Amino acid sequence: MASLMDDLLGVLEREQKEYEGLIGLAAKKRQVIIDANIPELENITEQEQGITDVLHNLELKRESVLRDMAVVLGKRDEKLTIDRMIAILEGQPQEQQKLREVKAALHATLDEMMKWNTQNQALLKNALEMVEFDLTLFKSLRQAPETANYNKDAYNTGSLLGGGGFDAKQ
Repeated sequence: MASLMDDLLGVLEREQKEYEGLIGLAAKKRQVIIDANIPELENITEQEQGITDVLHNLELKRESVLRDMAVVLGKRDEKLTIDRMIAILEGQPQEQQKLREVKAALHATLDEMMKWNTQNQALLKNALEMVEFDLTLFKSLRQAPETANYNKDAYNTGSLLGGGGFDAKQ
């Protein structure tokens, strides 16, 4: 059981380190979004994908260790969680405390990661709105204004003035 506990603590600590790496990339991403540096944003996204793949493997490893712990503890039917493991470790205060500390550190890291993601999401949304505004502006600059022509039923015919650019002879 002690080796399984060490495995679990090790996996949780590696997960925390990987999430801290994602936080570092999120901080870089913030400035890249502000600078509208698309190639660098693509680079950061690739790095994030690599870390996400590692995190997925760590999650599978954590679940495997927890399943093994459930078998050792005779709780095959239950799905063990970190909180349940903390409760089960009542008689082992040192392991219980280590697990609490690792869980708290991971939770704090995930909260910070969520904060960065929320900020970057807002920045991306604003950047997309600005692009949409620019496109609308450019489109309207190329469009001629409507004339005030009405048909016999007093409806606007909506005809446009000449659509070309400036036409001058030299």
